[in-house]
Amino acid sequence: MYLTLLTLHSLIRWFVLISLIISIYLAYRGWLKNKPYTKSDKTIRIITVSIAHTQLIIGLWLYYISPIVDYFLHNFKESIHQTQLRFFGMEHITMMMIAMTLITAGAGIARRKKNDRDKFKSTAIWYSIALFIIFTSIPWEFSPFTSRPYFRFFE
Repeated sequence: MYLTLLTLHSLIRWFVLISLIISIYLAYRGWLKNKPYTKSDKTIRIITVSIAHTQLIIGLWLYYISPIVDYFLHNFKESIHQTQLRFFGMEHITMMMIAMTLITAGAGIARRKKNDRDKFKSTAIWYSIALFIIFTSIPWEFSPFTSRPYFRFFE
């Protein structure tokens, strides 16, 4: 089950990134060009939040069954000094929880705004900050903290 969840988590990150980039692009375009907030803008916002929450659920599930995290938690004094163990045991989950909170808050704030420009502005700002946090907290192949492949395949 662990490898299946890990593969799904790796795959869904691309959907999270793509949906965030599309949402951010449309939000900045709508905000800066004073466009009307349409039903499709609302739908994209909701899809982005849904994909992010799906990723969060899989990530939390992975966190609780991960042998890396288990080792980190049971050997905290030694593990805290090892970059890769600390990254997965503490840093990755903390930053991703912050990013998911920002996405959720941004979507909720945008939903409650009365005028279209403010809806776009809220989405653009909150989602941009979340994207930055997510991008810096993914274990990319080029990451100085730890690296994982860009794509995992089901085994």
